[in-house]
Amino acid sequence: MTPPEAPAEGLQDQKAGMAPAVSVCLEVLRRRGDFVRASQARRQGTPGFLLQARERRPHEAAPDTIRVGFTASRKIGNAVIRNRAKRRLREIARAVLPLHGRPGWDYVLVARPEATVTRDFAAMNADLIRALGQIHGSRDKQ
Repeated sequence: MTPPEAPAEGLQDQKAGMAPAVSVCLEVLRRRGDFVRASQARRQGTPGFLLQARERRPHEAAPDTIRVGFTASRKIGNAVIRNRAKRRLREIARAVLPLHGRPGWDYVLVARPEATVTRDFAAMNADLIRALGQIHGSRDKQ
């Protein structure tokens, strides 16, 4: 038995109004060195999380991608709370970074105790947009 075909107009409607479920331009940071380099670069605090960002050098990893990492230490809580915090951070990164992030940059979102898990989701999206604007805006003025 073959699966039913999806209507073509349904796919067009979905693409127009929503961010993709999995963004091709986002790559996840996995090496400790990448996290360390990001922690030594620009930082912008928000009520829900801390954003660390650095512009990669031209000879480093693919210059046309946005790389993102997530950190939730034991200060956040037990494993269930840490995983919930990282899920929320992954979702706001998936929704915001393809639109407001810059290719060639590494971003690390660091969870804050209690705030990352309890803060309103729309407010966290707005926090990330504002933090990206401040990081990139202040960089352009120099």
